[in-house]
Amino acid sequence: MFKSYRKLLSTVAIVALASVSVASAGNASRTYENGKKVIDGGMTYPTKNGMTSVYKVNTQKNYKDVKFGRPATPNEIKAWDIDVMPDGTGLPEGKGSVEEGDEIYEAKCASCHFDFGSGGAGYPALQQGNAYEAKETLKLQRLNPEDDGPQRNFGSYWPQASTAWWYIKTGMPHPAPLSLTDDETYALMAYMLAINEITIDGEELEDEYVLDREKFLKIVMPNKDGFVPVIDGKDGLENVRKFYDDAKNFGGIKKRCMKNCFDGEPKVARIQGVGISDFNPPLSAKKEKPAKKESTGGNKAKEAYDASCAVCHATDAMGAPAVGDKKAWEATLKKGLDVVKKNAIVGINGMPPKGGANLTDDEMNAIVDYMIEASK
Repeated sequence: MFKSYRKLLSTVAIVALASVSVASAGNASRTYENGKKVIDGGMTYPTKNGMTSVYKVNTQKNYKDVKFGRPATPNEIKAWDIDVMPDGTGLPEGKGSVEEGDEIYEAKCASCHFDFGSGGAGYPALQQGNAYEAKETLKLQRLNPEDDGPQRNFGSYWPQASTAWWYIKTGMPHPAPLSLTDDETYALMAYMLAINEITIDGEELEDEYVLDREKFLKIVMPNKDGFVPVIDGKDGLENVRKFYDDAKNFGGIKKRCMKNCFDGEPKVARIQGVGISDFNPPLSAKKEKPAKKESTGGNKAKEAYDASCAVCHATDAMGAPAVGDKKAWEATLKKGLDVVKKNAIVGINGMPPKGGANLTDDEMNAIVDYMIEASK
């Protein structure tokens, strides 16, 4: 599943690049050169006077001194490619019992996920009763504050157990990822399946049940077929294209639009849930924006630099002149202060306009002045 997902993400990344090219050409076409439809769910806009809509665009044609890094070595790829697939690819040999998993869970997991995976204190629940029954709550919608909502947890929601094995092995426990052995991971998986009352080949997982690779590949999660479109397998990308080619799958609008998309009022399908009266905290219907944080005083230009520019200008690793590097800034300022400030606003080389930040021209000019002063 992860490889298919990575492939889909790679396609989206290519789409982003393709969209830039399409937008620059002023063409709203949504296909690749090979005629296949772009999978992005978005829209492109033509570039006019260095702007797309209200956003500035870096219109330079040649990128100089952009450090793109180097290709990954085979060993680096091997070290990174540690996903576990639903078909067993990447899943090592090993074994562990429910009872062993219970002991490991109490020692290394319960402090965050609480007893029996009940969750709390901001950490997710791993189960909410029988997973097959909890799966049915996924149809619920919380239309009112007192309504019950879907129970999304490992047992009821996850389509593949392989993702849990991979995540536990590589990311848990949170303070010490990659510290669990393969056998410990199998044991924890056995315990998680047991507390969710998930069966394997029709067999309930009692304390003495031992989960190994062979048995693991027989796991069928309750929500295995609960996601659309299907992105797994060799037909994953084409499944996505077919899905979005049918407007009925995502609202019935036949063409992309921003206004006047349909006549009359939209029809809302409501799936009634089972109400409860003591939900805590209650739903809030408020939609105000968070209060804008006021500056605490001091140098506002430095605060803006720290928030939006330091990621590239704190060192020279990105090819940008580092703040504090006197020689680098002397060389940069040979272009003239007006040119430097203009480049900061419209973008230069690998730097997007205004560094990709939502700042005014005056704020950018103040940041440039701060960077220069801090580099003398």
